Amino acid sequence: MKTKIYYILFLLFPMFLQAQEEFSVYFDSNKFDLKKTENTKLEAWINSNKEVKIVAINGYTDEDGTSGFNDTLAQKRVNQIFNLVKNKVKIREDFKTRSFGERHKHSKVKAENRKVTIYYLLEKDLPREDEILGIKKEVVVAKPKKMPKYPSSISVNNPNGTSTELKFDVAFMEKITVAKPGEKIKLENLNFQLNTFAITPDSRSKMYELLEVMKQNPQLKIDVQGHICCMTNDKQDLSTKRAKAIAKFLEYNGIADERVTFKGFGVTQPIYTIPEKTEEERAGNRRVEIEIVAN
Repeated sequence: MKTKIYYILFLLFPMFLQAQEEFSVYFDSNKFDLKKTENTKLEAWINSNKEVKIVAINGYTDEDGTSGFNDTLAQKRVNQIFNLVKNKVKIREDFKTRSFGERHKHSKVKAENRKVTIYYLLEKDLPREDEILGIKKEVVVAKPKKMPKYPSSISVNNPNGTSTELKFDVAFMEKITVAKPGEKIKLENLNFQLNTFAITPDSRSKMYELLEVMKQNPQLKIDVQGHICCMTNDKQDLSTKRAKAIAKFLEYNGIADERVTFKGFGVTQPIYTIPEKTEEERAGNRRVEIEIVAN
């Protein structure tokens, strides 16, 4: 069952938040460049607040001039301050720069309206950042993946015109169905003719099981990985050829090639130390696995 976390920002205006701090600088009428005294004040604030985090920058104007002019002026003031503080003080990645122009509650003193206000959190409050900003986590639990109804056997045609019934290991098929990306699954009872990449007749069931799973789960992508045993190197690249044989079988039977990749590892990833001591160890090293790429 997959769980996804969604973040919902309920409050966009930091003046409504609790535990936030604010700092303002003021502008001359119709100007967006800071005068020297205000620039000095901003630099002092920056130097003494290296560990805070800015969550919003809001710009305002007085009521003189047209609404369009004031909106543009407020935005220019915001941009000016942002360029002065960026890379000097931490800023929340999704923070809001807002320009209110003349559309805000005005002070009777015009000079008090020509400002930019920085809203920020103190270092001690950063562990509660989401809480203070009103960001709530909504956990959405995805519905469990519906398990396909796999057949217990299948009838396949033989080259001589007869047919053979192959019994399926449904538990193995279901294991692949719910496997997560990055998980590796060994193809048990998959054998090859000695020193070749030809699959033995008793291994056909495993091939068709894998094919059926791929057909029933169109989102499934796999990487077929071959390994060999009993030697110090893979001069014939047999591990790759065996992995390729399985991939080509799937493609030949209708599975898109972009859903199946393959590679051989030779003897570089043995389960048991080479030389192996028993047939069980040799069989363990001589294997084909599939790695789930997407599911």
